[in-house]
Amino acid sequence: MRLPEAIFLQTVTGEYPEDQSAVDPADKDIFLKPDLDSFRLVPWTQEPTALVIHDCFYADGSPVEMAPRYVLQKIVNAYRERGWIPVVAPELEFYLIKPNPDADYPLEPPVGRSGRAEAGRQSFSIDAVNEFDPLFEDLYDYCESLDISLETLNHEAGAAQMEVNLLHGDPVAIADQAFLFKRTVRETALRHKMYASFMAKPMEKE
Repeated sequence: MRLPEAIFLQTVTGEYPEDQSAVDPADKDIFLKPDLDSFRLVPWTQEPTALVIHDCFYADGSPVEMAPRYVLQKIVNAYRERGWIPVVAPELEFYLIKPNPDADYPLEPPVGRSGRAEAGRQSFSIDAVNEFDPLFEDLYDYCESLDISLETLNHEAGAAQMEVNLLHGDPVAIADQAFLFKRTVRETALRHKMYASFMAKPMEKE
């Protein structure tokens, strides 16, 4: 499998910066090599579907040094050369959002099981999390299937803002889990007629 080298310069809006000196002017292909340790079956698809995370290489076999996964691998190796064992445990925060097909309108919290949307701040509220129990039950099942090691889930300060902690572990393995977790949350939310956003403050009044 191949991708253009300039993919690492692409912005979230699909545009490219004027300064592209970090890549070859010819925008040459890079080659993707699957890391079979990351192979997983996707639990929410009807047809059998798998996913796998890849590492990036040039045609001569040298690694693409700007690839985020390689940057992390290089840092981890630098620690190990000193005899250190790096361990990480990320905290991931996201908002559940009411479906909004028109980007010109402000985002709002979704309606939970009670039939009402959150209006105030409910940090660490169990009831506020329980508003979305069906979603989180599916999320935990999907994460278990994908070997994503969730430790805790609680309500954060914002309206329908949730926080998840992953168990401590190897930085590269945990980064892969964080990548998969974001995709899993968004897919689970869509299946429950909501959006999920990992933006810091997607709603106007937060």
